[in-house]
Amino acid sequence: MISRYWTVLALLAGWQLHSSFSGLNRIVVPGPVSVFADVAVNIGVYLPDLAWTLGTAGAGLVVGMALGTALAVAVWSSRVLSGMMTPVALIMRSVPVVAMIPVLARVFGYSWTTVLVITSVVSFFPAFVLVAARLRDAPPATSDLMAVLGASRATLLRRLLLPHAVPGLLVAFRLTASTAVLGAMLAEYLMGGRGLGTLFAQSISFYQVDRAWGTALVATVVSVACFVAARAVERWGVARFT
Repeated sequence: MISRYWTVLALLAGWQLHSSFSGLNRIVVPGPVSVFADVAVNIGVYLPDLAWTLGTAGAGLVVGMALGTALAVAVWSSRVLSGMMTPVALIMRSVPVVAMIPVLARVFGYSWTTVLVITSVVSFFPAFVLVAARLRDAPPATSDLMAVLGASRATLLRRLLLPHAVPGLLVAFRLTASTAVLGAMLAEYLMGGRGLGTLFAQSISFYQVDRAWGTALVATVVSVACFVAARAVERWGVARFT
């Protein structure tokens, strides 16, 4: 275990040494001991906001990936839709999320709905691109066989293309599982309401430095855990569908 995660331990040790001997005020750089202590002692403060952020991020992840998959299928089925929707998707991807939040907040209001929309936007593009690529890259021999057997486009999609696209969807899931959490936190930080982002903003406002760093620590751990879990799901799905 130590040989595998020694870099994390070295980072924590360097953080503690820097906070102890740099001469900086603890308001600037609190030590990891005090940050971990705040999380452990006040875990009841973190858990409700953590649950809220995870719930919103999870819902946005599901909605975004579902919309990306649906649009990929629509683009595959129609060249007209491909010409219309692909540039729109690229434009959406090119706009920074932090610039979209104020606009979407004006449209949907300063509530959890906007956070859900933001996480959906973050999750949409990878699912759209990777599923669309897999739909275009079906095995030619199998496609030709189904064409000879007289399979309709709907049958081809259901029997061959969608199962073939599952590994691409799982890769998109791995790529966006952690960023959905961070996207939700960013929206909460800028808009207020509930969640880890709001807890971080409030901690900064009231000079609760240990709480602010603790929130960042919890968000980091949760994001890494989401990535690891998504990678495990991806490996299971790829082994099953390939």
